[in-house]
Amino acid sequence: MRSLRKILFTGIILICASAPVYAADDTRTGIFNADFQTLQLKVNGDDMVSPILILGSDDVLTVSFDEISPERRYLRYSLTHCDSRWRPDGLVATEYLTGFNEAEVEDYCYSQATVINYVNYSITLPDEKMRFTKSGNYLLKVYDESEPDMVLLQARFCVVEPMMNVSATVSSRTDVDYNESHQQLTVSVDTRGTGVNNYYTDVLVCVEQNGRADNEVALTSPSRMAGNVLWFEHRPELIFKAGNEYRRMEIVSTTYPGMGVDSYTWADPYYHALLLVDTPRSDEPYAYDTTQHGRRRIRSYDSDEPDCEAEYVVTHFSLEMPEFRDVDIFIDGDLAYRRFDADSRMVFNRATGRYEHSMLLKQGAYNYQYLVVPKFSSKGSTAEVEGDKYATVNEYTVRVYTRMPGERYDRLVAVTKAFSGR
Repeated sequence: MRSLRKILFTGIILICASAPVYAADDTRTGIFNADFQTLQLKVNGDDMVSPILILGSDDVLTVSFDEISPERRYLRYSLTHCDSRWRPDGLVATEYLTGFNEAEVEDYCYSQATVINYVNYSITLPDEKMRFTKSGNYLLKVYDESEPDMVLLQARFCVVEPMMNVSATVSSRTDVDYNESHQQLTVSVDTRGTGVNNYYTDVLVCVEQNGRADNEVALTSPSRMAGNVLWFEHRPELIFKAGNEYRRMEIVSTTYPGMGVDSYTWADPYYHALLLVDTPRSDEPYAYDTTQHGRRRIRSYDSDEPDCEAEYVVTHFSLEMPEFRDVDIFIDGDLAYRRFDADSRMVFNRATGRYEHSMLLKQGAYNYQYLVVPKFSSKGSTAEVEGDKYATVNEYTVRVYTRMPGERYDRLVAVTKAFSGR
């Protein structure tokens, strides 16, 4: 079994980050063992949609991941029901599942014709062993059957029972500026026929921008009511920094440079991709680009089965700009699971005058951006590196929860998407 720790490359030892340490109160999607890579969630085979299933429908969630190893490991998984803020809510498994809340990861395949040996695992939910009976937020945990308390990786997903109608609009004409650097949402929730008793306490609205957890907001108490419709408008929490279009790069081949790649080289035992040097865009004019809002797609130009045939490549990011004081710069996107930790943190190299970082990535097409995070903060800022451009096309996901009288869990009763700049 080969873990990524140190890589000898062009005469320099690059210290690559190990996975973050698992903590029981950390319910964010992530990997906690450096031998595991490329955690993906697909709904009905689509990797470009949010992991949200409709309760009682034919929707299928596929969770896949790799272990850098020539041999299969015996893995198991379980599900935890969480409240609207992703905290375990204390329900026992029989309250939200039929069947058993533990199963073996049975679907796997060995890598084929790759330099790096790995095993690709796949979990399908729901199945005949495990079906959902309640809506809400779920956390999938994967662990070695011999060490059930050591979580190797985990993933968030949602199950919705559509009971309310929710709609949202986005405008760059905000309460803080006019077509400058912000975007503002207006959200309406129709509660007709749902049995909600207290409209000011029993409904919670959560809004996230481009799948980011760091700037997600949660709202109770609507701004006004019109019959059974709750309006959340002119709220400071619904004003978001506009950011910029995500950067894009493709490492679909190990022989010719794709989009955003300067060159490839080989340094045993890995292929290395040197990306073109990035520069700040904060002072540049806005330029539209069609992106996937931080998502990725695993693919290889010479394979129809990239899950088991795509190669792993050490990918070198560099950002040319002066060193910041008292802040960190992180790579944001699904490639880093939207986490601010050692596996996504850029390090300033005084010899080159650049921020640099290396990640082991599976061949594919990737979106990413650079976020600045002040010390002792958990919220990223786009302004310093990417800039905030009011015309940016952002994807906003709005989730609506309610807790009915006598119930001990938060129902997810409505979900919608809203896009800016369209």
